[in-house]
Amino acid sequence: MSLLFLLDSNILSDPLRANPSERVLKRLERRPETLATASPVWHEMNFGCARLPDSRRRRTIESYLERIVRGTLPILPYDTKAAEWHARERARLEARGRTPPFVDGQIAAIAVVNNLTLVTDNEADFSNFRNLRIENWHA
Repeated sequence: MSLLFLLDSNILSDPLRANPSERVLKRLERRPETLATASPVWHEMNFGCARLPDSRRRRTIESYLERIVRGTLPILPYDTKAAEWHARERARLEARGRTPPFVDGQIAAIAVVNNLTLVTDNEADFSNFRNLRIENWHA
């Protein structure tokens, strides 16, 4: 089985919630070999964790990031091909007055150039990108 889905931070962080979505948990467990995430998502999650004070919560998140995310998922890079796609899309969207956050463009680019479906709870943040397949596992 090959990679099919690129997970956004809001999907990857769902298991850490007080009441995680059963639907999301089942999808994460169903075919883990088809899942990956992106280096900008890895950054977002580590940055969020690093901002927390030393606590049991922070240690739980650090452990989850290392054991589950880094330990089981490919973390795909924002490489030359992704940067080129992102530059073209960013210019196209900017010309239409729809400049998305830079990191969203990076994540979208990684999904598109790797032919993956982006799984996110923030569909609106990614809806203007051309040729990007999106799924919301919370919906």
